[in-house]
Amino acid sequence: MKKLSKPTKLQLYSFVASMPLIDILLNYIMFDQRIFHDYKIWLISFPLIYLIGIGSWRTHILISNFTKVKYPGIKQTKTRILIMALCIIPFMALSVTLIFFIYNSVEILGYQFSFSDFKSGLLVGFSVNLIFETLFEAEYMLEKYKESVYEKQTFHLLSVAQEFDALKNQVNPHFLFNCFNTLSSLISEDKQKAELFLDELSKVYRYLLRNNEDGMSTVGKEIKFIESYFKLLQTRHGDAVKLNIQIDKQYEPYLLPSLSLQLLVENVVKHNILSKNDPQVIDIFTTAGNKLVVNNNLRRRSVKAPSNKVGLENIKAKYLLLNQPGFHVIEDEKNFTVVLPLIWNNTGSGILNEQKKMINKN
Repeated sequence: MKKLSKPTKLQLYSFVASMPLIDILLNYIMFDQRIFHDYKIWLISFPLIYLIGIGSWRTHILISNFTKVKYPGIKQTKTRILIMALCIIPFMALSVTLIFFIYNSVEILGYQFSFSDFKSGLLVGFSVNLIFETLFEAEYMLEKYKESVYEKQTFHLLSVAQEFDALKNQVNPHFLFNCFNTLSSLISEDKQKAELFLDELSKVYRYLLRNNEDGMSTVGKEIKFIESYFKLLQTRHGDAVKLNIQIDKQYEPYLLPSLSLQLLVENVVKHNILSKNDPQVIDIFTTAGNKLVVNNNLRRRSVKAPSNKVGLENIKAKYLLLNQPGFHVIEDEKNFTVVLPLIWNNTGSGILNEQKKMINKN
């Protein structure tokens, strides 16, 4: 009940602003020019009508708010307006009638009832109610529209966050599974290398767990990670694979999806022939326009390695979910190049923080 009787700021301000004017108009209708020279009208009639107006306004708010609670939806607007009209217009007429009845019955300040006065009073009441009820309904509709837009954005961001996390979680088992396959091969081929590989793997995976929680990582951290990961590759393949890194320091704080570089480097090793005589060279560098490029010389294996499509598609899907354009894959006879757009830290972290907040609420 307390909630139903509580006015909005607009309802309160409109009453404070309009009631003195309504009071003056009703007194002018009943007493005409007397209001300009009879101080008793201001001492007696003005406060009396104001008090009646407060009671009428409070009841009016109760009816209006009850209707909005009962029929809150945007699609229920016609029903809400119809019910409010059927309730408020008769109540407004009753309030005006009460004022004239009291003044005529008690003969306050000598007033005698006039039907033309009564009609004018009804016209004032109807006009004021029409103006302010239209204003109140417009405010209510605007709030409902904002809520609707916010809910849609919330559901969209929640969906994006869940998809993004699904992609992120897809990478960890994929990475670990491939490393275990390599370790299994090394155990049968070279136990000493297997031990070195396992030692590096433990360091790399600890780093991965610390830095992959949010799904995004700075360029600086990704480069450190890929350098650690490359040691794993060298343990397995020796000088058959080379890595050149040239990163402008200004781009180190920028963001990109975690493990993007690892997935791309892994794809190079997986899908190309590795030879110590003609090593596979991987170049990672930054360019103007906030771009990070991963390029390798192309020597496709004659027999394609089995693939679960986690790599390129995973990275592409993440950029789409982040609404970040600029991801490109370029391939010719000699080179395979992937261009990764770098995200300015405030923008990237803001998106993910909003997503994380929504997931945590749910």
